[in-house]
Amino acid sequence: MTAGPPTLLRCAGRTVARYTTRPELALDHSPRPSLHPVTTLAGRVVTETVPADHPHHLGAGIAVPDVAGHNFWGGRTYVRDRGPVALDNHGVQRHDGFKLCDPDGFVEELTWTAGGERLLREHRTVAARALTDTAWALDLTFSLTNVSGRDLSIGSPATNGRPGAAYGGFFWRAPKEPGVPEVFGADEGAEGEEAVHGSRSEWVALAGEGWTLVFAGATEATRRDPWFVRAAEYPGVGSSLAFDGRLPVAAGETFVRRVVTVVADGRLDRSGAAALVRKAGAS
Repeated sequence: MTAGPPTLLRCAGRTVARYTTRPELALDHSPRPSLHPVTTLAGRVVTETVPADHPHHLGAGIAVPDVAGHNFWGGRTYVRDRGPVALDNHGVQRHDGFKLCDPDGFVEELTWTAGGERLLREHRTVAARALTDTAWALDLTFSLTNVSGRDLSIGSPATNGRPGAAYGGFFWRAPKEPGVPEVFGADEGAEGEEAVHGSRSEWVALAGEGWTLVFAGATEATRRDPWFVRAAEYPGVGSSLAFDGRLPVAAGETFVRRVVTVVADGRLDRSGAAALVRKAGAS
């Protein structure tokens, strides 16, 4: 796959993200457009790509481990009663072009293909907006349409027999630091990875060394998806399309999800995170 020049995303007069549309990656990484590096307004990098622990994690974007048995996440596939298996089943999210591309955002068309077959067509919108002198919001909406001509379904390792591993959908890989990042949700008492993972909290926050990310489902459908959260093993947060069961997508059907991420300098507390989510228009 031939690499293309990155698209720069700007906010408050500075570059806050680079978006790579055509990454030069091996097929087993499930090549796909992604945002990296994403930074705070002060310049702290809050994404990671191709880390040693999970080389198929690619910054911030959309990744799904099971679309009708095809892997759009990268790495091994979890097979029921067998565990993780290296399969020749990886798909590609192909950047077809921008319908709009401005310094503060873009509208992109993509095609998800695997095994020579077009499975999904995607319409993706990404926008950056300043919130305060120390925080901005990344607003990402993706609309996926089943163009395969047959009914499909979306799954995860959890729906294939691995408890708790319900990743797939919007996913943000944060940088690994010496300390474990703090995790908390919108509700009092929602503290720590175990409490927040699998919850349907209005928003969840991940706070590291000098930065905080606050992820908010910005539509009713998105808020119904549980959060996938990792902190101790690696820092990452996603919104799960297939947490308790597979997500059916009939031929011709379209589904839409929207996640707004607050990117802030410093460590926010619960009230500070909630205030920025409201300011971002995600609550």
